[in-house]
Amino acid sequence: MFSYPTVRASFLFLAIAVAGLLVADIAITTANPWRDLGQFFLGVVTPNFFSTEGLLTALLRTVAFGFVGVTLGSFFGFLLALLYRFMPVRIFCAFIRAIHELFWALIFLQFFGFHPLTGVLAIAIPYAGIFAKVYSEILDESDPEPAQLLPKGTHAIAAFLYARIPDCWVQLRTYTAYRLECGLRSSAILGFVGLPTLGFYLETSFSQGMYSDAGAMLILFYVLIATMPLWVRPKVLPVYILAAPFFLGEGFPIVWGNVERFFTEDIVPAPLRNGEGLAAFSSWLGDVMVSEALPGIWNTVVLTQIALVATGILSLLAFPLISKHFGGPVRRTSGHVFLVIARSTPEYILAYILLQLWGPSMLPAVVALALHNGGIIGHLIGRQTNTIHLRPDAPQGFARYSWELVPRVYRSFLAFLFYRWEIIMRETAILGILGIYTLGFYVDSAIQNIQFDRAMILILITALLNIGVDILGRYIRRKLALQTMPTC
Repeated sequence: MFSYPTVRASFLFLAIAVAGLLVADIAITTANPWRDLGQFFLGVVTPNFFSTEGLLTALLRTVAFGFVGVTLGSFFGFLLALLYRFMPVRIFCAFIRAIHELFWALIFLQFFGFHPLTGVLAIAIPYAGIFAKVYSEILDESDPEPAQLLPKGTHAIAAFLYARIPDCWVQLRTYTAYRLECGLRSSAILGFVGLPTLGFYLETSFSQGMYSDAGAMLILFYVLIATMPLWVRPKVLPVYILAAPFFLGEGFPIVWGNVERFFTEDIVPAPLRNGEGLAAFSSWLGDVMVSEALPGIWNTVVLTQIALVATGILSLLAFPLISKHFGGPVRRTSGHVFLVIARSTPEYILAYILLQLWGPSMLPAVVALALHNGGIIGHLIGRQTNTIHLRPDAPQGFARYSWELVPRVYRSFLAFLFYRWEIIMRETAILGILGIYTLGFYVDSAIQNIQFDRAMILILITALLNIGVDILGRYIRRKLALQTMPTC
């Protein structure tokens, strides 16, 4: 068994995660966690849809921010995809997508304030980098033969529009629609930094112990995501895109002097801003690295590796829930509902809920990351098993699972898992805003203390860490000859 590279890689990552558990802060610190959890589930099954006057407005603005941000991101991402073969463009796209939407929102809040532009740009900028990468991969995989059949002298733009785009149009459209679902989740969590989306009201309800109100918001969000195929239709999509900017709200006016001061003073390291010289800057940077960056990096890496393995385990346990090779239609329907809820709830919201119920530690973050990402991968692998035809005398039960299906889908499973490695690290860093000692905790603390220079250094380190994990993940996929595939 250990002669297979995929098996050796799996056990290596498992060993790293077990070692991480030995040093991680895994604990439940609340006095009555099960009582609190029971009250939360009671609130979900007894939702109060009429207590919050602004709930429907928040839902509408969640959709509006999602549509505008994804539209801008896809437009500029497509333009960047056309130039993606150039190294500077690839580096730029890797950098902007490595910074989480909430980090972008925290940056823009400092000079745009609670203006709609803050939320729109927080989604559009990282999504442009993501779209550029995926669109470029889709275009590169298109069939070159149609372009070769065009008459000589055909303009390059005409050849591109009439030969390459039609060949990969379905893939472009499918991925863009999938990314729109991700955009709605990103839009929802922007409320946790004060923007008027669903997360703002969810945080308010939880902080006041109004679980029925929070349950209503979660149910509305699940319905919104689950019914997207019904209300997001190609014919009405232009109407949504044109109407969405008018539902973002007005916010406070932008003070352009704050924008100038942010770039010329606030983010300039204090020793350089005060003219203290390079020696003082080196001392200042060393203090940032020792007291904030290194502890944040350590906790971010430890939590990421634990969550990555937990995601893998949960994915392998979850895919039979929707596989036609196990159980009947009732069981598969229940499995679909569970996986839809798991993958539709943003990790940040899951972690926030669990932190309120279990107290501050890495445990809520691990569970939140594993549930969300495990729901995504479990759904994709389960759907893949439905295309597998077993022989009539194939074994039943656990033998079918362990000897027939898992070996056939394991390489695809690892490809999905390593693809999501970077995404899990991005989410791990941002969960620090909730009080977990990852890089996001130190970024948020620096911003709260009006130390934007320290915050920008830490955000830059977060981006470089994510880029490094992305490069390592692609290297491992290439060494193991795993097929890469984009997921949200």
